[in-house]
Amino acid sequence: MHNCIFCKIVNNELPSNKVYEDEDLLAFEDINPVAPVHILLIPKKHINSLAELSEKDYEVASRLLLVASKLGNEHCNNNGYRIVSNVGEDGGQEVNHLHLHILGGRSMTWPPG
Repeated sequence: MHNCIFCKIVNNELPSNKVYEDEDLLAFEDINPVAPVHILLIPKKHINSLAELSEKDYEVASRLLLVASKLGNEHCNNNGYRIVSNVGEDGGQEVNHLHLHILGGRSMTWPPG
């Protein structure tokens, strides 16, 4: 998408502190972290949100969870972490590009907000 900030990061039009990249996924540090570890994991293909995943996205969706787990284990020292995907305006989604927040480095509270 032309005006998508995450697509611009994928295309190296905007800088990011990358922590992981493969053919289909990119992970980078959030510029406004809410925890000591706050990584965003996105598919390189533009998908607006979890609500718009389809059967054709099966492989990317499964890889998102596998890589999110890997990054959480690596960056949060196996002390636990939270994986969040906000969906839509009422769900708190601020960027219309599917992304997972990997949060850790502190104790998480519940409910989140």
